[in-house]
Amino acid sequence: MLTMTGARRDDIYELTPEQSEWRDTLRDFADREIAPGAARFDDAGEFPWENVKKMAELGLFGLVFPEQYGGGGFGTLEYVLAVEEVSRACASTGVILSVNNSLFCAPILRFGNEVQKRKYLVPHARGERIGAYCLTEPQCGSDAAALSTLARRTGDRYLLKGNKVFVTNGVAADTFIVYATVDPGLRHKGICAFIVERGSPGLTLGKPEHKLGITCSGSVEIVLDGCEVPAENLLGAEGEGFKIAMGTLDGGRIGIAAQAIGIARAALEESLAYSQGRQAFGERIADFQAIQWKLADMATEVEAARLLAYRAAWTRDHRERCSLETSMAKLFASEACMRAAREGVQIHGGYGYINEYTVERLFRDAKITEIYEGTSEIQRLVIAKEILREA
Repeated sequence: MLTMTGARRDDIYELTPEQSEWRDTLRDFADREIAPGAARFDDAGEFPWENVKKMAELGLFGLVFPEQYGGGGFGTLEYVLAVEEVSRACASTGVILSVNNSLFCAPILRFGNEVQKRKYLVPHARGERIGAYCLTEPQCGSDAAALSTLARRTGDRYLLKGNKVFVTNGVAADTFIVYATVDPGLRHKGICAFIVERGSPGLTLGKPEHKLGITCSGSVEIVLDGCEVPAENLLGAEGEGFKIAMGTLDGGRIGIAAQAIGIARAALEESLAYSQGRQAFGERIADFQAIQWKLADMATEVEAARLLAYRAAWTRDHRERCSLETSMAKLFASEACMRAAREGVQIHGGYGYINEYTVERLFRDAKITEIYEGTSEIQRLVIAKEILREA
């Protein structure tokens, strides 16, 4: 488990030997298996099935779930380490991993019945199937209680009607968790969560999203036109969907914080290497104070973001409620990531603006971390609410 120690510095988190070995294994895996194809997948916008298969073989799709349900039985910190290392190599692959773990499998473990866990959690935790999360709609993003996708009960099934957008993993997903309301007038009290299988009558894939970054994460629109869902696929009870969605996002935000740290760390590493090789005015640009200060700020913020993510992971494993810690980690890590990517491009100068250099992709990938699974503005609202509640 993660421990606190003052051996070298006061109050720092220290990985156990087992966790350090796990991190090193992941780093080697990401360098060998993920990084070499990152630019190719990014250019093509192609879902990285090769990476998915390799991650499944390593057991990454069900890290934090009990072994009886196909998982690895690890803690949240091991999951954070995995998402950081994979995202450092390929941010698109990192979010594919994060969504399957935190947004699909986690709510089934927490709110699903035994039949649902056996039928859906087991194959998705093993990486035999891919899961996706359908909350956002064309006219409903941060205000999730205002969603308009309708759910109407007819006998032993529900009929869903509406559209979902920005569905990560959507092009490849075998199963979706779809949020819909039995009555829009009830707002959050009417929202339900449904487990919906690909191929269900009335479910079709809409237009793929052509994005600035994370281009190969399979984002797509999901069209529900009278989509038939068996009543036994209701996750939790009617009206519990909003609680399920919000609780799920707490865990999801840890994954995005880890993704942001991986991108920021890659930007720092690329900038360190480039600045030590690039000459200007007869000197390495790494010897210029202006560059050194950029590198110092990047390194400091990566370390601070990592410690916030570690704290959030520890809190999730030891306490029921972790909204404050996960929002702080996601907010700081995503904004530090964007700053690191921006400075990485600046350090590379004109070369940072062309796609032959990795920092160009990192810059495009970084921005989304400030937006999805709760914008920076939403994170600040959550943090303020939590600290005022505790005051």
